[in-house]
Amino acid sequence: MDNQWLLILADVLLILHTMLVAFVILGLVAIFGGHFLGWQWVRNFWFRLSHLAVISIVVLQSWLGVLCPLTTWELTLRSKAGEAGYEGSFIQHWLQSILYYSAPDWVFILVYTVFGALVLASWFLVRPRRSRD
Repeated sequence: MDNQWLLILADVLLILHTMLVAFVILGLVAIFGGHFLGWQWVRNFWFRLSHLAVISIVVLQSWLGVLCPLTTWELTLRSKAGEAGYEGSFIQHWLQSILYYSAPDWVFILVYTVFGALVLASWFLVRPRRSRD
């Protein structure tokens, strides 16, 4: 496969990864904010289940010391394209600046675990509902 296509696929994965992070963070903000604003969609069972599933995977990976498969796949594609590190396109530069920052592992484990606990707490504080259709 052409190196340019490998880099495009890597950027697509980076965008997907960023969207998942935004889904988890903004989803929790929407759940609590929506509760106070009376938004019924924040109680949608499938939205809430997918939200809980994504953060659960993140927390589990952090506890096990496993790198996110999206990160691994993206780095593999960049490596196959002959790109070292995080140099490259505009999209890549800015999204990686947001997603990847340096801190000790324990910081990430703590942050992910606390955030996961907040998402779990949201199940009890803002109960999801199955549709009656």
